[in-house]
Amino acid sequence: MRSNDRQTIHLTRRAFGAGLAAGTGFLALALPVRALTVDQARGLIDQAIAEVNKVINSGKAEAAMYADFENIFATYADVPTIARSALGPASKTASAAQMAAFTKAYQSYISRKYGRRFREFIGGKIEVTDARPYKSYYEVISTATLQGQAPFDLRWWVGDKSGKNLFFNIIIEGVNMLASERTEIGSILDKNGGDIDKVITELNAS
Repeated sequence: MRSNDRQTIHLTRRAFGAGLAAGTGFLALALPVRALTVDQARGLIDQAIAEVNKVINSGKAEAAMYADFENIFATYADVPTIARSALGPASKTASAAQMAAFTKAYQSYISRKYGRRFREFIGGKIEVTDARPYKSYYEVISTATLQGQAPFDLRWWVGDKSGKNLFFNIIIEGVNMLASERTEIGSILDKNGGDIDKVITELNAS
């Protein structure tokens, strides 16, 4: 084999190797990388549910229970992500100050709202039954048992995009929290002429 031929083959192989390495690097960036594990996702919801069960069976007054639910929500939920999703397209035009105020108001609002739902569980319990990879995050499946009623399904979506392991959605009896919240907040926005400050005031008063 001539020297020029050997040099051409060598360069071709080197170019192929470089292209393969670049392609592998691209795939590594393109594919979802899960730092969070299924056991960690399940463990997070196990802890959250243990705290919810403790509150609903504590015998506390309603106002005290709502404060506890807000603490649980603030600890285990990705509140900024949920708030941005609920506000929808308006979150892109909101100022940083408005977004911070909305997120704070929304945290209290949704804690009271879902706290009322969880109060229905007094005398009952919620138990994690399974967890699985789902898209780029994890779905943790739990069963809620209320007194005198058939058990029903609660599913928690857990991710770590915020830098922490947190849940960012709950599916209650097939109802998607993110979707229903976006519809509800959108309705409040429409009623207030798209004025985010008025929406914040309404959430604080509700």
